[in-house]
Amino acid sequence: MKKIQLTLLFMLLIFQGFAQSLQVKGKVSSSDGTGIPGVSVTEKGTQNGSVTNADGTYAIKISSGENAVINFSSVGMISKTESVRNRATIDVTLLDNSEELSEVVVVGYGTQRKSDLTGAVGTIKTEAIQERRSASLNQAIAGRVTGVNVSVNSGRPGGRSNIRIRGNTSVSVANNPLYVIDGVILVASDLANGSTPIDYLNANDVSSIEILKDASATAIYGARGANGVILISTKRGSQEGGRISYDTDFSVGVLPRKIPLLNSAEFLLVEDQAYVNAKKYDPVGFAGGKYTNPATKRNNPLLFDSSGKPLYDTDWQDESLKPALTQNHQLGFSGGNSKESYGLYLGYRDEDGLMNGSYLTRYSSRFVLDSQIKPWLKVGGSLSYNVQNESQVDPLGNGGIVAMRQVLEALPIIPVKYPDGSWGSNENYPGMEGGGNPIQVSEERLFLLKTQSFMGNFYTNINLAKGLELRTTVGVNIINQETNYYGGRTLNYISRNQGGDAALTSDRHNSWQIENYLTYSKKISQDHSFVAMLGQALQHVDRMNFTARAQRFQDDYFQFNNLGTGAVTPASSSSLSAYGLESYFGRFNYNLKDKYLLTFTGRVDGSSKFGSENRYAVFPSAALAWKVIEEDFMQDIPFVSNLKLRTSYGITGNSEITAYQSLAGLGNYAVIFNNSRQVGIGVNRLANQDLRWEKTAQVDLGLELGLINNKINIEVDLYRKLTSDMLLSAPVPSSSGFTTVSKNVGSMENRGLEIGINSVNITTPNFSWNSNFNISFNQNKVVELAGGSDIFLGATIVRVGAPVGSFFGYVNQGTYTVAEEGLASKYLKKPGDIKNQDTNNDGKINDNDRVIIGKGIPDSFGSFINTFTVKNFELMVDLQFMSGNDVLWRSKHSAEDRVGIANSFKTVLNGWTPANQTSTLAELRPVSAGYNTFNDTDKIIDGSFIRGRNAVFSYKFSPDVVRKMKLSKLRAFVSVQNFFLATKYPGYDPEVANSGAAFDQGFDLYAYPKARTFMIGLNIGL
Repeated sequence: MKKIQLTLLFMLLIFQGFAQSLQVKGKVSSSDGTGIPGVSVTEKGTQNGSVTNADGTYAIKISSGENAVINFSSVGMISKTESVRNRATIDVTLLDNSEELSEVVVVGYGTQRKSDLTGAVGTIKTEAIQERRSASLNQAIAGRVTGVNVSVNSGRPGGRSNIRIRGNTSVSVANNPLYVIDGVILVASDLANGSTPIDYLNANDVSSIEILKDASATAIYGARGANGVILISTKRGSQEGGRISYDTDFSVGVLPRKIPLLNSAEFLLVEDQAYVNAKKYDPVGFAGGKYTNPATKRNNPLLFDSSGKPLYDTDWQDESLKPALTQNHQLGFSGGNSKESYGLYLGYRDEDGLMNGSYLTRYSSRFVLDSQIKPWLKVGGSLSYNVQNESQVDPLGNGGIVAMRQVLEALPIIPVKYPDGSWGSNENYPGMEGGGNPIQVSEERLFLLKTQSFMGNFYTNINLAKGLELRTTVGVNIINQETNYYGGRTLNYISRNQGGDAALTSDRHNSWQIENYLTYSKKISQDHSFVAMLGQALQHVDRMNFTARAQRFQDDYFQFNNLGTGAVTPASSSSLSAYGLESYFGRFNYNLKDKYLLTFTGRVDGSSKFGSENRYAVFPSAALAWKVIEEDFMQDIPFVSNLKLRTSYGITGNSEITAYQSLAGLGNYAVIFNNSRQVGIGVNRLANQDLRWEKTAQVDLGLELGLINNKINIEVDLYRKLTSDMLLSAPVPSSSGFTTVSKNVGSMENRGLEIGINSVNITTPNFSWNSNFNISFNQNKVVELAGGSDIFLGATIVRVGAPVGSFFGYVNQGTYTVAEEGLASKYLKKPGDIKNQDTNNDGKINDNDRVIIGKGIPDSFGSFINTFTVKNFELMVDLQFMSGNDVLWRSKHSAEDRVGIANSFKTVLNGWTPANQTSTLAELRPVSAGYNTFNDTDKIIDGSFIRGRNAVFSYKFSPDVVRKMKLSKLRAFVSVQNFFLATKYPGYDPEVANSGAAFDQGFDLYAYPKARTFMIGLNIGL
C-alpha cells in the first residue's frame, strides 16, 4: 500500500513538474514597435509572474494550462489581458494613459504618432463606428470629428448623406471629400440617386478612420484634397492565432412624428369654403359657371352615404409609413502570427424602409492577407466584393417625389382599396388632382437599383537599407450599377400618358492606380531626426453607360423584363469617357529635440481633363508645431500634461469636372425633315483651352491642451480657406449656338473655428464617466464672380458677399387686410391675398423684387457624447445639434397654397378670413381663382435642432463567464437611434436635402422621413 502511495505521489510530482514547466514567452511593445522594459506579467488568479527585460521580452511559467489568462500592466500604461489558448508565444502592444497622444494614426502615404502631427487630423476608432449601426458609413461617423458636418438627408434605407469638411469650396464641382480605402482612391461620381462610392462599403469592415482637414494634411493628395480627405483602414488578420467573431442586431424603425393633415370632414369644409370664396377672387368665372358646387359631387355611393357624408377617413401616413424591420449579420474569421496573418469577413444586411415598397439588401465579403516573406520583404493585400440591391421610392428624377407627395395629398375620403379590390384614387372624386394612391404608386412604380462593387489592392514593402523602405501598391475599384425602372400603365402624372414606361440603365465605373514611394527615416542624433517620403502615382478612370427604353405596353406583366413588348421604343443612349492622372509627391518631416516639428509637403498633379497649357499644377504646403509641454519652464506647471501649438499653410485642388470639358465636343441632333425624324452629328460643346484647376489656399492655427494627466483634452483650430478659379458650367449668349461653357468663374471663402473637448470626468473601480463635446463654426462667403453676375442654381443663388447657395425669393409680409384694400389694388391684389414686399419700390411685384431669404448652411454644428460605465454595464448617449440653418419647405406650396384639388396641411384651417386678418396664409379659394406659388420667406423656416442621435445600453460579460462559455468576448446591447428631436421645424426633419440641385442643403420637397429605430444586438468572439 505504501508503494502505491509513493508511486502516486511520485507521479503527482512529475505532473506538477510538467505543469510548472509550461512556459509562455513574447514581447511587450509600445505603439511604435519599441519594446517596453519593466512591464509586470502575471498569471491571473496565481502568484506566477515575470517582468519584461530591457528589450521588452518576457517568459512566464503558467499553471492553468490553455485556460490561463495573463495580465500585462505598467505604470502609466493601459493594462491588457490575453487568454493563453494553447499559444506558446504572445506578443502584445500597450498604450500609455495618454492614448490620444501616443497612438499611431494614418496619414497620406504613411503613419505618424498623434503627438507628432503638424496638421489637423481627426481619428475615429472601430468602437465608435460600431456604436451607431447603420447601412451607411457616413452616418456612423457623424458628429465624431470637429469641422466635419455630416447631414443625413433622407430616411430611406441606406440614406443619402452630404459630408462637408470645413464648408463648401465649389459652386458646381463636387464638394464631397476624397475617400481612400486601404490606399485605394475612390473616384466614381454621378452614381445613381446622388450616392457616393462609400455608401457601398460595409461599415463593419472598418478598423479606423482618419479625417484630414487642413492643407498640411491634405496637400499630399494635391488636386483632390480641397474638400478634405477621409482615410479608411479596414480590419486585417489576427496575429494571435485563430479568431472567430459574430456580430448581429435586429431593429424596428417607426415614424417619430406626423405632419397634421386634414381629415375627411375638414377637407370637405375647406373645399366648400374655397368654392364660396371663388366669387370674390374670380367673379367673372364664378358668374359664368366655371366653378362647381362641391355639394353636387358628393353622390358617389362608394364614397358617400345618402346624406353626403364621407364613408372613409383614411390616414395616409398610417397606411404608407409602416414599422420597418432590419436584420444585420457580420461573420469574421481571422488567424495568423506576427509574420503572417489572414482574415475573411462576411456580411448580410436586410433593411426595410418606412415607406411601403422600399428596402435594401447587402451581401458583402472581404479577404485580407499579410505576409512577412523575408526579413526585407513584406507583401499583402485585400479583395472585397459587395452586392447591394435597393428598391427606392424617392429617386432623383423618375417621379421620385411622387410617392411621398401622394402620402400628403391623397384624399382622406378615399380608401386604399374598394371592397371589390380596386385601388382608390383622387381621381374618383371629380375635380381633383393626382394619380394613384401612395400604396398603388409604391407597388406599380418600380425603381430597383443593383450595385456591384469590387475593390482590390496589393502591396509590397521592401527594406532596401536601414531606415529606407520602398512601397509599391496596385489598386483597382470597379462599380457596376444597374437601374431597372417601370411605371405602370395606369399611374397618372407618372406613366399613364406613355402607356407604361420601362427603362434599363447600366453604368460601369472603372479605376486602377499604381503608386510607388520611398520612405527614409533617420535619427541623426539625440536631438535631430527626420522622415522623408518621395513618390509617383498613375491613375486611370473610365466610365461607360447606356440606357434602353420602351413604352406603350399591352399589360404590366413583363414590367422592365422584356422591352420588346413595348410598342414605342424611344432612342437608346450610351456614352464612354475616360481620363488619367499623373502625379509626383513628397513629404519631409523634421523633429528637433522632440519639441519642434516641421513638415513640408508637395504634390504635382497632371490631368487630361484640362487644357494643354494648364494640365499640370503644383500643390505645396508647410506646417510647424511646437510641443510647448517639453520645455523646461512647463515642468513647474503640473496640472498641464500636454500643450502643443501648430500652424500650417498650403494649397490643394479640385478637379472633379466631367472629362473633356476643355475640348469642343460632338453630339447628335434630331430634326424633322420630309416628315421624318433625321439624326445628325455636330458640335455641341464649346472648347476652353484656358480651363484650369480650382485651387484652395488654407491657413490653420491649432492648439492642443491636456490637463490633469490628460483627463481633459482640448483641441482648438482656427482656419481660413480661399478657393479661386472656381469651375462652373456657365451660361453664354444663345446667339453663340450654345447655352453653357465650362470656365473658371471666381472665388469663395470659408472661415471657421473648431473646438473639441474630451474629458474623463469620474474614474473609480466600479464607475466611470467620459464626455466628448465638439462644436464647429463656419462662415461661407462668395468673394468674387467673373463679371460680377449672379448665378442661379435651382432655388438658390450664388452672389458675391453672400453664402453660396443662399435661398432666393420674395419677402412675405403676411396678407392684405381690409384696411389695406387700396394698397392691395395697386398690386392687383385683394384683401386676403399674400402681401409680398415691393423691395425696389417700383410699384410692381416681379422677379426684380426677389432677395436672399435664407441659407441652408448652418452657422454651427456639433455633438455631445457621454459614456457611463457601472461595472460591466455601459450607457452611451449621443446628442447632435445644429443652429443657424434655414429650411426651404417647398412642400408648403402645394400643401397650403393649392387647396381643394388634393389634401392639405391642417394649417389651412387658419387661413385669412375677415375675422382672422393677421394670418400669413391666403384666404381659401379654388386653384383657378389664383394662388401664391412663389418661394418666399413664409416657406423659410428655422432649421436649428437638437437631436438624440443614439443611446446604447450594453452589458459586457465578465472574463470568467466568457471563459466558461469557451468564448473570447460576449456583449449584449440595446439602442435607440433618433430618440428625440427638438426643433421649431414643423416638417418631418430639418436635416434634409432632396432637390438634386448643386446646393440643396435645407431644401425639403416631400422628403423621405427618418425613422426612430429600436435595436437589440450581440457581439460574440471565439
